[in-house]
Amino acid sequence: MKSATGYQGIPRWIYAIAVVGGLLVVLPLAAMLAKVNWPQFVPLITSESSLAALGLSLRTSAASTLLCVVLGVPLALVLARSEFRGQRLLRAFVLLPLVLPPVVGGIALLYTFGRQGLLGKSLEVAGIQIAFSTTAVVLAQTFVALPFLVVSLEGALRSAGNKYEAVAATLGARPTTVLRRVTLPLVLPGLASGAVLSFARSLGEFGATLTFAGSLEGVTRTLPLEIYLQRETDADAAVALSLVLVAVAVAVVGLSYGRRRSSTPSEVRA
Repeated sequence: MKSATGYQGIPRWIYAIAVVGGLLVVLPLAAMLAKVNWPQFVPLITSESSLAALGLSLRTSAASTLLCVVLGVPLALVLARSEFRGQRLLRAFVLLPLVLPPVVGGIALLYTFGRQGLLGKSLEVAGIQIAFSTTAVVLAQTFVALPFLVVSLEGALRSAGNKYEAVAATLGARPTTVLRRVTLPLVLPGLASGAVLSFARSLGEFGATLTFAGSLEGVTRTLPLEIYLQRETDADAAVALSLVLVAVAVAVVGLSYGRRRSSTPSEVRA
């Protein structure tokens, strides 16, 4: 079967499997939605501990996203625009947090920045303690979220090519000027999409944060940790807060998807 947008001859059995896959995602969310105590919803999500956890999550996620941009843009540029020995190994290590269990990442961070860690001993001498602090939350979130920005931006850089940058260099522009005036504006949608996904991943981070930063109210207890603790004492509060986190995640992912569609060339969409 053909349509105005091209060939779309999908077998009917594919649709059946796709429906099952969709239900696997939608049904648990619907079940959670059915369990929400709606008359007490607002009081449950506006308790002192819930607001403290939500505020901390938003602040640390914003900070970790900024750190992802600062560190991820150079990494993506190096991976997309240069060739060197060990490049594949570097890419593998950068993407490792995508498949690594978060608790393992938390242990790795603890043995790096903890009091007896690789760098933690020197930092302790200087009077700087990172583990079990708000800074530890930001580092844990950055560790798990950085690959999302690198993957999105590297893909955008490879898709854009380098012909415009080559023209700018031919006209006498310095590399830094080319980067600022040509490269970054060209891949800005990919950068924005990666930043949004990094924020969403940071907002939902749990395992690495609990292992490396602990769960101190107002200091390291983010919204996922608050949900986990509330589950043991107040199931209604846990479900209500989970719904808030799902709503924020859906909004963030929707924003990222909208940016991807708006950045797609019209001829490709056609």
